[in-house]
Amino acid sequence: MCPVLHTHEGFTEAVIDEDGGLKRFYEVANLLSEELKIRFSSKLDDFDSLIWDFKYKGQPLTLYYNIYTGICLYPKQTRQAIDRDNKAVAEVAHFLESKLFINTARKFIS
Repeated sequence: MCPVLHTHEGFTEAVIDEDGGLKRFYEVANLLSEELKIRFSSKLDDFDSLIWDFKYKGQPLTLYYNIYTGICLYPKQTRQAIDRDNKAVAEVAHFLESKLFINTARKFIS
């Protein structure tokens, strides 16, 4: 798992796991909650998507899951994203990369 960063119209999107399912989404959400001590401020759960908002170092971000596109992370205000929002996305994505890679490696070693 290696997050891919894309820039769209001024905002950065981190694709955390394009094949990730609901179980992987909850793993990512738990890592954010437990390791980074974030709290999700709003949760929209639809039949094929989950959109959970949170703040990381004061920057509003969204953790997104869709059954067709996987798991991604982006600034909550995509069109009005500022540089700090985009840097926060990249920082969280790199954190997740290190944690999810270690967890995946442990599963294969066990």
